[in-house]
Amino acid sequence: MDKKQLDALILQLENHVECWKQFNHFLSLARAKTFTPEDETQFLEVKSNIAQGLEMLMSQVEGGGAPPREEIHALLTNAPSIRYMSELADNSLRGLENQWHKIFLGWQGILGQLKVKQKELEGKSFFGSLFGKK
Repeated sequence: MDKKQLDALILQLENHVECWKQFNHFLSLARAKTFTPEDETQFLEVKSNIAQGLEMLMSQVEGGGAPPREEIHALLTNAPSIRYMSELADNSLRGLENQWHKIFLGWQGILGQLKVKQKELEGKSFFGSLFGKK
């Protein structure tokens, strides 16, 4: 993977992680039982972005290490709406939060690995430019 592709993948993954942060915000709204119809609409959009981003990322992330697709789909399926989550028993909602946390940390780990590769490529291109190589 060249530097340009890697930069694009990192940006894509950073956007995906932001969607996961928004998902957690909606979990908090469900726990507090303070949400509006607009929140429900935004929640569905975030879930859609997560599902689409997942497929794009899975096709590009090399060597595994990404959170398993089945776990992500299970979390999205078990959280059909904020209202549904707000009506769950505390243990069930805590289970969703734990699933979210595990997936979120998995994506953060992948992002960290990609940034290490990015720094390595930047170092190589810097030294290559000193010696007249690309």
